[in-house]
Amino acid sequence: MAVRQDILKMFLQRALEKILADKEIKKSYNSEIKQECEEKLKQIKAVIIPDGAGTEHLPASGDINADHYFRPFQMACRSRSPKIVSNAIDCLQKLMAYGQLTGQSMDPDNPQRKLIDAVIETVCEAFHGVNTDPDVELQIIKALLTAVTNVNCEVHEMTLLTAIRCCYNINLFTKSNVNSATAKATLTQMLSVCFTQMEQHSEHLVKKPEVVKITTSSAEPPSSDNGEEGEKGRGEEEEGEKSRGEEVAHGTENEVPSEQTEKDGDDIDIYSFSLGLVQNVIDAAIVEVEGPQPISADDSMFNVTQPCDDTQTESSETAHTQSEGREEEEDEDRKEEEEEEPVKVEEPKRKGVKFDSIYMRDAYLVLRTLCKMTMQPLPEGPLDPRSHEMRSKMLALQLLLSVMQSAGPVLRTHKTFAQLIKQFLCVALSKNGVSSDPSVFEISLSIFLILVQSFKHHLKMQIEVFFKDIFLTMLESPSSSFQHKWFVMRALAKVCADPQIIVDIYLNYDCDMILDNIFERLVNDITRIVQGNLTEHGLTPTQEHQLRHKGMECLVSILKCLVEWSKDMYKRPEMQAPTSAEPADRGDTLGDKLQSTLHDASPPRALTTRSGSMSSLTSAGLTETGLDNPLEFENMKRQKSILEQGIERFNKKPRKGLEFLQDAGLLGTKPIDVAKFLHADERLSKTMVGELLGDEKEDFKAIMSCYVDELDFKDMPIVTALRVFLAGFRLPGEAQKIDRLMLKFAQRYYENYPQLEDKVFASADTCYVLAYSIIMLTTDLHNDQVRTKITKEGYVKMNRGINDSNDLPREYLLEIYDDISANEIKMKYDKADLQRVNATRSGTETQKRQMYDQALTDLGKNALNMMEGVSKKDTTFMSASHSEHVRPMLMLTWTPFLAVFSITLQDSNDAELIALCLDGFRCAVRVSCIFNSKVERSAYIQSLARFTMLNVNSGFSEIRPKNLETIKTLISVAYSDCNYLEESWYDILKVISQLELAQLIGTGVKTKFLEKETMMDRKLVTTLQQTLGTSSNQSVIVAVDKIFTGSPRLDGHAIVYFVDALCKVSMEELNNPVSPRMFSLQKIVEISYYNMNRIRLEWSKIWQVIGDHFNKVGCSHLEEVAVFAVDSLRQLSMKFLEKGELPNFRFQKDFLRPFEHIMKENGSNAIRDLVVRCIAQMVNSQAKNIKSGWNNIFSVFHIAAADSDQAIVELAFQTTASIFDLYFSVIGDSFQDAVKCLSEFACNAAFPDTSMEAIRLIRRCANYVSEHPERFSGEDNITENVWVKGWFPVLFELSCIINRCKLDVRTRALTVMFEIMKFHGDSYKVSWWKDLFRIVFRIFDNVKTAGSASPEKQKVQRKEWMTTTCNHALYAVVDVYTQHFAILSQLLPDLLLLIQWCVKQDSEQLAKSGMNCMENLVMGVGHDFQQSHWDKIIAAITDVYATTLPADLRHWKPSLDAAYDQVSVNSDTSTNYMEPDNTQLAVGRADRVHFQRLQIRSLVQIEIIQTIDNIIFYPTNSAKEDATNDPFQKINEEGKAVDTSPEGMFRYLNSEQLFTVVDCLLESHKFAKGFNQDIDQRSILLKYGFSGKTLPDLQRQEISSLLCLLRILYKIYTDETRVDDWQKTELYLHKLTIESFEFFLMLEEGDKRRECWSDVAKLLLKKMALLDDQRFTVILAKCYNQICSIIAQEITQDLQVVLSKFFLRAKVPLLSGYANSNSDHIPLR
Repeated sequence: MAVRQDILKMFLQRALEKILADKEIKKSYNSEIKQECEEKLKQIKAVIIPDGAGTEHLPASGDINADHYFRPFQMACRSRSPKIVSNAIDCLQKLMAYGQLTGQSMDPDNPQRKLIDAVIETVCEAFHGVNTDPDVELQIIKALLTAVTNVNCEVHEMTLLTAIRCCYNINLFTKSNVNSATAKATLTQMLSVCFTQMEQHSEHLVKKPEVVKITTSSAEPPSSDNGEEGEKGRGEEEEGEKSRGEEVAHGTENEVPSEQTEKDGDDIDIYSFSLGLVQNVIDAAIVEVEGPQPISADDSMFNVTQPCDDTQTESSETAHTQSEGREEEEDEDRKEEEEEEPVKVEEPKRKGVKFDSIYMRDAYLVLRTLCKMTMQPLPEGPLDPRSHEMRSKMLALQLLLSVMQSAGPVLRTHKTFAQLIKQFLCVALSKNGVSSDPSVFEISLSIFLILVQSFKHHLKMQIEVFFKDIFLTMLESPSSSFQHKWFVMRALAKVCADPQIIVDIYLNYDCDMILDNIFERLVNDITRIVQGNLTEHGLTPTQEHQLRHKGMECLVSILKCLVEWSKDMYKRPEMQAPTSAEPADRGDTLGDKLQSTLHDASPPRALTTRSGSMSSLTSAGLTETGLDNPLEFENMKRQKSILEQGIERFNKKPRKGLEFLQDAGLLGTKPIDVAKFLHADERLSKTMVGELLGDEKEDFKAIMSCYVDELDFKDMPIVTALRVFLAGFRLPGEAQKIDRLMLKFAQRYYENYPQLEDKVFASADTCYVLAYSIIMLTTDLHNDQVRTKITKEGYVKMNRGINDSNDLPREYLLEIYDDISANEIKMKYDKADLQRVNATRSGTETQKRQMYDQALTDLGKNALNMMEGVSKKDTTFMSASHSEHVRPMLMLTWTPFLAVFSITLQDSNDAELIALCLDGFRCAVRVSCIFNSKVERSAYIQSLARFTMLNVNSGFSEIRPKNLETIKTLISVAYSDCNYLEESWYDILKVISQLELAQLIGTGVKTKFLEKETMMDRKLVTTLQQTLGTSSNQSVIVAVDKIFTGSPRLDGHAIVYFVDALCKVSMEELNNPVSPRMFSLQKIVEISYYNMNRIRLEWSKIWQVIGDHFNKVGCSHLEEVAVFAVDSLRQLSMKFLEKGELPNFRFQKDFLRPFEHIMKENGSNAIRDLVVRCIAQMVNSQAKNIKSGWNNIFSVFHIAAADSDQAIVELAFQTTASIFDLYFSVIGDSFQDAVKCLSEFACNAAFPDTSMEAIRLIRRCANYVSEHPERFSGEDNITENVWVKGWFPVLFELSCIINRCKLDVRTRALTVMFEIMKFHGDSYKVSWWKDLFRIVFRIFDNVKTAGSASPEKQKVQRKEWMTTTCNHALYAVVDVYTQHFAILSQLLPDLLLLIQWCVKQDSEQLAKSGMNCMENLVMGVGHDFQQSHWDKIIAAITDVYATTLPADLRHWKPSLDAAYDQVSVNSDTSTNYMEPDNTQLAVGRADRVHFQRLQIRSLVQIEIIQTIDNIIFYPTNSAKEDATNDPFQKINEEGKAVDTSPEGMFRYLNSEQLFTVVDCLLESHKFAKGFNQDIDQRSILLKYGFSGKTLPDLQRQEISSLLCLLRILYKIYTDETRVDDWQKTELYLHKLTIESFEFFLMLEEGDKRRECWSDVAKLLLKKMALLDDQRFTVILAKCYNQICSIIAQEITQDLQVVLSKFFLRAKVPLLSGYANSNSDHIPLR
């Protein structure tokens, strides 16, 4: 402290001595100054004690208080001598810098303030305007800067404003450019310190470590560690300046950690800091001023107080508040650190505004003062940039800009400042934002940008006004100047570069129901700037180009913002999980390898935005992210779109607009709802609102009533109320409508104020009339067409007697007149009805300028009114956080983006614009891809593809460098966004295909593609080839190649789209009628190689597309294309087969399927031969790796087997045979396909040797199955698989061969088939046999199913099948069945059904075979039958009998349409029964077929009877019995004759079954007997040619059925085991015997039937003779008379022999009966 006291003494003593030494001090007007200086100097010297060494020092207990010595310096500052003033201010500055003059004591002259206030006031008073000495000005600036920035001098409120005002005035009025720049820099530094201190002392900041303020009080004597006195060196000052500068920069000049306070406090050189700071400011100002020429000032304009009136007002306003604040502080306990406590000071004119600290109040006052300074009006007339008014405005704006640029968290977030900015700064900007001066406009825009970036969360409504009513309107106006448009575009470019701002604008305005669509309007306006012909707006081509370029930058920036905002949703290809063995470094980013390759000289703009977005994202005051719901905002935007549609309709037809909104649910149906809507929405046309309100319809009247009732005219004069009333609509033109509106207004106004102004109005009528008169007065005074204006007296006179026959007060009417005269009642600014800003450009330049100035004036008034209207509104600004918001933004703007990019790319040749357009395309595609917007993505990609000029029909003659750049862009998009392109790959690959063609043309390979080439001269063709040749440079080739080589980067979903598009392009290339190309086909093969390492699931999807394409290409009519496809398939297949395949997978099968398709569909023998050779090569080289591919191999050979080309068939069969020889054990699950393949070889009729060899291999397959069943049962050892996978295919294919081949082949196959069944049938299960029998039955399906041949041919084939294959098969089936009956017993029903079917066919041979087979079946295994089996046999016989009975013979009649033809017959055709006519009648074809069927059935009936007889009795038994006439075969021991012949199956049949057979035989006998007796029917049949020339009969059926029937009955009757059935049998026998003998006797001699019936008589006599005596006697008694009658007949010798023997047998019973019985019992004749 000693050192500092010495310094203080030095400064005080030297300064006073220096003042006294000045020669001006001796003048009389300085006498008081001199006296005061001398007195204070004596006081200083009085306390100094000299020592013995000749030096002087202060006593140990002595202090010098600098505040006590302020008086002489105060008086010196008021001196007329500039030097004295300069010395005095310099001393004060140093004392404040060293902390000796703190001014904390009270001012002796004014106890209401502190001394520092007097110091600042004294310093400021030294500035006297323009005549102030420059040195004094500089000292004032230094002193004020030191006072404001020094931590020991607390300068607040009025004092701070005074200091700022002084520097402000110095900047404006000084003649020194250096001082002006220094003052400006000082102001900036003051404001920085002011707001920095406010930020540091705000209670909103995070609490810092405890600090101790460094203070230096005059009561504390200075001390020094070394005791040295004197002035510090300059080096120390510079060092101190540097350290203090760093402290100020970090906001820590007044505080240090508490533990270091005592240690470092003495080392802080405050003076050095302050001096260095001021010196830096001065140096910077000098450097700044040295450049431009000095600005001269006009003395006549000098008015020192004028620019600072507002500041003085602020000072006066704060004086009272400051005293109040201090009084409050005195009432509280004073603390050591008062500034650390929040000081709450209320401003008199702003109730309720509270501050956290005095520093916040300082900042508040300063900021408000600056805002007011910017709003000071400028003089009328042309603006002079050198005028004090303009310079003052510019300075205030620049200071505001500096404050807002360095705004801290408190300034950005505190509600007090937010309200200040709303009510003052925004209003000031709205006024300066329409200034015609470009500089003012530019700075206003800069401040606006800061507000948007950092303060938008408090200024939602204000930002809308800025955009909607100022900047965008100015941009849209054709009359606005280029400079204004340019500044707006520059500002918008910065806005468009921040993703957070762009998304926030959309979210808060475009998605708000009542606010304007700022984002949409912004995009549309910029697109119009880029697209429009701005030369019509008075701009030069250069200016137009600049605006278009800037506008394009804005559009591209917006798209970049969308990309940046949604980047979290974007996945780069290189970020995908690798699905193949390809190295990860193959995926190059968009800005790395590919871009550097495509754009060597000018790399493309990266898809990034400026770093400013980060500050936006971290801005304080963000709303909760939980409220940011994208779905809700999309819904709001959707509703807003509907609302806008309704408003648009309303502005055309109000009723339709209301109905639309009501139907959409956005507007209620009540009148009050409509009225509120008309009040709330400013987008409604005021004219249409007026028309609606004035309508005479009742519903509209109700709306009008509610509309007016919503207005509140309380405390309003009638003129103000009328202004408010007419602000919402435009009066309609019809008088009646106006009258209704004014009546309602008068009513409402009178209701609000029935006794306004001491009962001025007697009734509502008075209000009504007065309102009308006010409107008339407005029209009269402000209409230019009214030449004679009404006077005040005239107006008073006009309103006489309107107040209920009385007059209104004259003064009242005169006030109305003056009000209307001064302020016209105007309509509110209405965009729907009026576009004042977009004024026409007709007229002279002067008129245009006047119109523009008037437009700016109107625009400014409207903006100011709007800004003042929203300044007190509190709204919520939503800060976007979701990426999903970009989707609706894209949906909203993709159309204008596409339009502007397309038009510019088409029309412009400017390289920069082209680059921007392509950059925009790239970004637009990226965003579309991210959100999978297919329509938008396709539109952009197709547009890009179109501008490559490679896919147009006009050829390649229009390709320009910009088209080549477009090609590069498209390729880069394809590479970077490859995973998102989906269907758009087609357009890209189409361009790449055409690019390859262009390269060929450019190199002169395929010039024939150039249209009308013959009409071009050689020079033009050469130039064109050079242009096209540039596209074949190495960079493009490499880039295109990377798309294909980089295909493994594509994810599993994208690669399918890529391959599908490539296949489509390939087909178009191949289908080109001029010259097909295989470029894309080659690329398909390449990408197949590249992607073969993918996981099998992805590869199968890829190959599904590629394979289908190879199917088509392999069947191409161009042989070279098909050969390439097959060869490529072979190579790919060999590569793929090398990888092998795990069990139970089918990838090889899918891969090899195209071979099968090509083999099947391609008609070229060469291609099919190539396919077979390819497959043969694969078999020979990769057989060990083939698994599921065997299916396709055998399928190919199966197709080849049916070929007619011998080479193909032989090669295929040789390969197939080699497979069976070498690889039979590895074909696995393809065994069925192998057998099927052999079957096809066997069925090729052109090569019988191959057929036989194929059948041999099939037989070998059967042996293989038998020897290795385990290879078919699988790992689970499922036996059933042996049948399904082994036996069944072999037997089934054999059956197919039987059904398809010629007789020799099918016979061989049939033989092999049944040999297999015989040899291996023992191992078959019952279920297998069931399936096998189904296979066998298929053989007969060939007969059952009608083929496609002609009927005659079918008949021949059918007959052949029945007589050959069916017979053979039927016998073989029965043979197999009998051999394996133990296993097949359950299949008897199926076999019987087959036999029944065969018997029922209209084939005599097949029917005989069927019955023979049934006989063989029964005779072979009948002894093993159970009764259930016999039931089925008998049922089958019964069914066959009933089905084949020719019942129609008894009832057939000729059809009505039968044709009768005379046919000659032999005259000897006659019988004993009739004499037929000599003619026969012909019948139709159907009847002839029917006759044939009946004849066959008649023969079948005989076969059935014979089969029954053979089954029950052995076939030889009946024949032997019929051949012998001796009924007594053997005499038993009792001497009785017995029947010793074999019994057949008789003993296995029960009686019921036998009686069933008996009934069938009996019915057959009766039918035949009845037919034979029906001579008329037989004659009809003969007449129509049924049996040729003989009379038809059924004699054989009649006799054979009866003979069989009698044998069965007599067999039962003589069977001792069937005694229970004898009685029933006896009834049958008695009846049949009597009927038979009687019928025999009835037949006349010579009748043919008599001979047949003789056999019946012989059988009866024989069987009767075998009966025992008792039964013989009984039956003899029944027919004795008939038998005796036979003797009288002429009979055959055989019958005579039998009859004689019969009577020999009958003698004993007869004699015995005669002796023991009455004669009645033995009737004799």
